[in-house]
Amino acid sequence: MANTQCKEVNLTKRVQTSKGLRYCPVVLSANGRVKPDLVIINGQQERHPEGAYYLEWRENGRRVRLSVGKDPADASARRQRKESELNAVNNGVAVLPEKGDNGHRSLAAAVTEYLEETTLAKKPKTLAAYTTALTYFTESCPKLFLEDIERKDLLKFCAFLRDDKEQAPRSCWNKFANVMSFLKANGIRGLVKKNDWPRYTEEEPEIYEQDELDKLLAACDEEERLWYEFFLMTGMREQEVMYTYWSDVNLAHATVRVSHKPDRGWTPKADKEREIPIPAKLAKNLKAWKAKADKTCGLVFPTAGCKPKLDFLDCLKGVAESAKLDEGNFWLHKFRATFATRCLWAGVDLRTVQQWLGHSDMESTMRYLKPSRSQHVRDKVNEIFA
Repeated sequence: MANTQCKEVNLTKRVQTSKGLRYCPVVLSANGRVKPDLVIINGQQERHPEGAYYLEWRENGRRVRLSVGKDPADASARRQRKESELNAVNNGVAVLPEKGDNGHRSLAAAVTEYLEETTLAKKPKTLAAYTTALTYFTESCPKLFLEDIERKDLLKFCAFLRDDKEQAPRSCWNKFANVMSFLKANGIRGLVKKNDWPRYTEEEPEIYEQDELDKLLAACDEEERLWYEFFLMTGMREQEVMYTYWSDVNLAHATVRVSHKPDRGWTPKADKEREIPIPAKLAKNLKAWKAKADKTCGLVFPTAGCKPKLDFLDCLKGVAESAKLDEGNFWLHKFRATFATRCLWAGVDLRTVQQWLGHSDMESTMRYLKPSRSQHVRDKVNEIFA
């Protein structure tokens, strides 16, 4: 028997309040129209021109939110349409996908469908990135239908990211790329030219100098030293270190594997497993650590309850501070950059370093081809200009 209880869709606006960003009820006039920019905060009407409108409703006891742009009249119409759709479904009436009279596809419906597919096929981090990018796009784009999107909407989106959202140049590029992937998946191509994309300067990867590492490691206790030597000497990403099992470590052959962990729902980036050789020094320290480790836990670096360690970065900042170093100069990926650069300086070929790093393309590895700053090179320079 169908549940005929009426479903309600609320209209809110996401605005900046004294307590941060909040979803606030809109103010309606006597005839039910939305009063532009007016919201209710703590029972009082306030004017907030910033922010976008959102629909809110509940499905299976879970709250669902959908951005519907900045136009109040359009947002109100979308609310009525969504409420009618939900109540039709609630009463057993089949509802076709939201389209215009000319058969055009709803932008909001396409975004929802795309994110649902992303939920099934991608990792949570990827889903979060697409969700943010498409939320920003629907805030900036006034178009209701996919087929109405044109070049100027994407150019406005670039400006919206830069000016309204104050995104860094690389973040603008990433979010623009995610929106372009969404449009491509819906058969929309060729709207922008190469020069229309946001631009950013590819920053040279920073690496640790030896004196920095010496001071940092001197301030570590035994466990902390092993953590950061492991990052430095394997070049592994943070999550790869978090999910390293003792079964991945081959002490006899001095290697460590990055492998799929189905029991923890974790997969390596790009679904690629790999093996990395480790120096004898690290293998020796791991062997000593394993002898003292909890035999019931497979993780190399667990926390209480055999859970992955989530605060490597916080601990790194703490060690840097105790060593009287500038903690702003210390982050985890810098170990990876140092590993890659040192391998290339030592003459390891690009293809091998690419494999060790788990890069899907050579270009990513080539970023670490930095000029050597060794004493040998300095001596050569002095010799040239002696």
